[in-house]
Amino acid sequence: MELHIVIHGRKDLANQVYEQLRESIESGRLAPGVQLPPSRLLAAQLGLSRKTISDTYSRLTYENYLVGKIGSGTFVNHLTAPTQRRQSAPVLASQKRIDAWQNLSLPLRHPTREGTLRHDFIGGATAKTQFPLDDWRRCTQHALRQMAQARGFYSQPEGVPELRKAIAGHIAFARGVNCVADDVVVCNGAQQALDLIARVLIEPGCTVAMEDPGYAPARLLFAAQGATVASVPVDDEGIRVECIPEDSHLIYVTPSHQMPLGMPMSLARRQALLDKARRIGAIIIEDDYDSEFRYEGRPTDSLQSMDGFGVVAYVGTFSKTLLPELRLGYAVLPATLREAVIQARQVTDWHTSTLPQWALAKFIGDGLLNRHIRRCHGIYAGRRDRILARLAGDLSPWMYAIPCTAGFHMAVMFKHPIDVALLVALMRKVDIGLYPLTGFYHHVPVRNGLIMGFGAIETLDIDPALDRLRDVLTQIA
Repeated sequence: MELHIVIHGRKDLANQVYEQLRESIESGRLAPGVQLPPSRLLAAQLGLSRKTISDTYSRLTYENYLVGKIGSGTFVNHLTAPTQRRQSAPVLASQKRIDAWQNLSLPLRHPTREGTLRHDFIGGATAKTQFPLDDWRRCTQHALRQMAQARGFYSQPEGVPELRKAIAGHIAFARGVNCVADDVVVCNGAQQALDLIARVLIEPGCTVAMEDPGYAPARLLFAAQGATVASVPVDDEGIRVECIPEDSHLIYVTPSHQMPLGMPMSLARRQALLDKARRIGAIIIEDDYDSEFRYEGRPTDSLQSMDGFGVVAYVGTFSKTLLPELRLGYAVLPATLREAVIQARQVTDWHTSTLPQWALAKFIGDGLLNRHIRRCHGIYAGRRDRILARLAGDLSPWMYAIPCTAGFHMAVMFKHPIDVALLVALMRKVDIGLYPLTGFYHHVPVRNGLIMGFGAIETLDIDPALDRLRDVLTQIA
C-alpha cells in the first residue's frame, strides 16, 4: 500500500514531502507508531531521488515527528500529539434532520467494556460464559471451507440457502411458525429486519401502531422513517386492539413476552388483532425476541401460526440464544412483502456476512443450537427463581414482579412512590446496574418500576447484588 503524498511540478520537492508528512502526523492521519516506507521505496513511488526522502526523514526526526529504530525502520513518534482538525461549520439544508438524529434518546444502549458494572441486571444480554465457543469454532472452520469453494461473488441478499432452510426448520419445530426456506430473509439482527419492513411499508405521515410501553428502538426507527407512531396502551392480555387507529399501515407487537412488562398476549386478543389487521389492511410485525426460554405453562402459538390472511411478518433473532455480537436475525415474510423486502435488502447493504451464516447453518443442523438452548434454559430458570424468591421475601416490602412465563427479563414494580433515578444512581456507586422502565413509555402514564434482566448476571452474583439493593432501599424508602 502506497503512502498518500502528491507532488506538484518539479520545484521544492523536499519541502513538499516534508509539509505533507508533517501535516499528516499533526492531524492524526498518520497515527503514533505507524511505520513509514523505507526511503528507497518511497523515493521510487514518488519518482524522486532517495536523498530527497532521506533528508526529509532526517528533518522530521530532528523535530521529533519521527523516530528511527535500528534494524526496524522509521516510525511516527509516540510523543507527537495530533492537533485537532478545524473546520468551519456550514449551514446545511438538512440541519433539522441531523439534529433530530443527534438528539435521539437510546434507553437500551449497552455499555462499553470500560463502562461494564460488576453486577448488571441489564435486559437483552446474555453471559458470554454460556456461549459454546468450541462448538462455534468448529462450525466456523466448516464455514471457511464452504467459502473457499465459492467463486468470490456477492451472496444472495435473502441469505445463504442452507441457513434459511435451517432457520425454517428450527422455528417450525420450536415455535410452530408456518414457513419454508423461501419465506426467510436473513438479517443483521432483528433491528435490521424491522428497518427493512419499515422501508417497504412506511411513507412520511403514515400511521404505525405499537404497544405503550414498548420497545423504544422500534419506536425511534419508525419515527425516523417518517411515520406517525401511535401509542396503544396494553393491559394484562396485551395490546388493546380497539385502541389501534383505523388508518394504521403497520402494527408492531411483542405477543409472546411483552416488551418490557413481560406478560403474554391472550389467545382472544391475538385473534382480535389478526381480524383487525385484515380489515384495515395493516401488516403486523410479530417480534418474537426471546420466547425460546419458557419456564411455566403450556407453550403459546406464535401469532404467525394463527395467521390465515398473510398479514404477519415474524421477526426473530439469535442475539438472545447465542450472542448479540454475532448480529444474526431473520424475518419470515408473507408473500405480499417478500420480494420487496429482498430488493430493499440489496439496495441498503446487499447481504449479511456469509461466514457467520455458514457457521450458524452448521450449528443448527448439527443440533447444537437446541442443545445450547436446553442447557441455558436450566441456568436462566434458576436465576429467575432466585430473583422471584427474593422479591417474595426480604424485598417484598418495596417491590413485586409482574407475572411472566418466558424470556430472561422481568418487570419489577414498586409498591410505594420512590425516586427511581436516585436508586439507580446509588446502586451504580456500589457497582450494580439497574434500569428504570421510564424509557419504554411514550404517552401513557409511566409506572414506577425496573426492567430486571437475568441473562448477563451470573447466578452466584444475584444474592449479593440484591442484598445491596435491599440495604439501599432501606436507607432511601
